[in-house]
Amino acid sequence: MKRFKTLGLFLILAVTLLPALVAAQITGPIVSVADLEKNLTNPNVVVLDVRKVEEYREGHIPGAVNAAYGSWAIKKGELLNELPSIEDLSDLIAGAGIDKDSQVVIVGKTDTVPDQFDMTRVAWTLKYVGVPNVAILSGGQNQWVKEGKPLSQDMVRAKAKRFRASATGNLFVNKAYVTENLGKAAIIDTRAPAFYEGKEKLAFVPKPGRIKGAVNLPVGQLYTPEGLYKDKAELAALAQKAAGTDLAKEIILYCDTGKTCTSWALILKDMLGYQNVKIYDGSSMEWLADPAAPSEP
Repeated sequence: MKRFKTLGLFLILAVTLLPALVAAQITGPIVSVADLEKNLTNPNVVVLDVRKVEEYREGHIPGAVNAAYGSWAIKKGELLNELPSIEDLSDLIAGAGIDKDSQVVIVGKTDTVPDQFDMTRVAWTLKYVGVPNVAILSGGQNQWVKEGKPLSQDMVRAKAKRFRASATGNLFVNKAYVTENLGKAAIIDTRAPAFYEGKEKLAFVPKPGRIKGAVNLPVGQLYTPEGLYKDKAELAALAQKAAGTDLAKEIILYCDTGKTCTSWALILKDMLGYQNVKIYDGSSMEWLADPAAPSEP
């Protein structure tokens, strides 16, 4: 009889705790403020704030660790937003208390258009070096504050983990790879239509134009008027117009520097199930500087 009572008690506890256990799982790639708040005490969740340290000190999500965006994407020669060395990334990730088993939620600011893509570039970099469970906070720190959630000014010192970064697959590719796969892979330009059409360019991009044969899927289409990510059905419909419906087809995305295009890459791969998604890291800044690289118009 005692054995049956123990079994009954176990079942009651299991049913009672099940919702809490379910809530404790972060499912990427996009997390709402409400879902993140439920997981702040989850020991396996690392909230990674990629704003500048002075912004972090003014107020951050309780428990968040800080590793500013400038450590994740650097200048190499003339190119912006390039990958640091594997050794530097290893030290950065381990020092933030992250390993391959961590569930990482990245938080940044959304004050300007470039700011909102800090989160996705860091997320794609983490996936590239062997941290698969990565999500970003929809609306970032701005949305957390807008919803009146608590802030902390404590400087969180993460307990360093043992982590050695290594490249996992071709999530980032170079100009030679893109050249070799023109006409084979789907090449997607994620810039605004005026830039895709060659009517405008940023000052640091050598000339107007696009990679020959590229189709346009602007990053601006990802968001609602409130600056949050659209729902899965809306995003799938937009993606299919540019990427098609073959989830196995190779897709190479680019923008001006390899930063903003990571937003669509994350959605395509981790939300919509496209299996072969890559980022051209040099993007327009590198491609349009080479007279021999096929471009249009």
